[in-house]
Amino acid sequence: MSPPIPLPGRRGDPKRHKKLAFMLGGVALGMLAMAYAAVPLYDLFCRVTGYGGTVQEASGPSEHMIDHKVMVRFDANVASGMPWKFKPVERSVELRLGENALVSYRAHNPTDKPVSGTATFNVTPEAAGRYFNKIECFCFIEQTLEPGASVDMPVSFFVDPELINDFDTKRIKEITLSYTFFRTGDDDSVAKAGTDEQGNSGS
Repeated sequence: MSPPIPLPGRRGDPKRHKKLAFMLGGVALGMLAMAYAAVPLYDLFCRVTGYGGTVQEASGPSEHMIDHKVMVRFDANVASGMPWKFKPVERSVELRLGENALVSYRAHNPTDKPVSGTATFNVTPEAAGRYFNKIECFCFIEQTLEPGASVDMPVSFFVDPELINDFDTKRIKEITLSYTFFRTGDDDSVAKAGTDEQGNSGS
């Protein structure tokens, strides 16, 4: 029997190896790019669709209101490791769709050190997220409370009248806006730095 005739492109072909390596490198770079893009794309998807109860950020107050009311309830939580006491000043408000509302949450730092935190938020039912518009909110920036300090933090918002034109949301009568505060920063280091500065300035 005659020995098999070598075919082009089989093992040992340097051109094929180079092409394969180039393709694998392209796939790896593509996967890396997708990993970096995943978070902002997911965030954009949530804001556009309201997925997971993600609310919208309005550029200004509502200019259109209709005579259809919803009850908005307020919920407050703190994550593990956050020592603040945190609660809504008002438990609920009833308002018309498109009506601009202003409410407050109260935070208190009962410790003897400065504590910083940021808040995450969502609404339920989740489908209402695409119609819940925040104008101003303490959750947009990091908050810091000095030892023993308390503060009322405002939230201004409206619920888009388009809520009643969506099959998934037109029967919604109540919406809950929920916040969870997480501790941020190295507060012990901040406090120590402040003590050192005072000590140096007094010498």
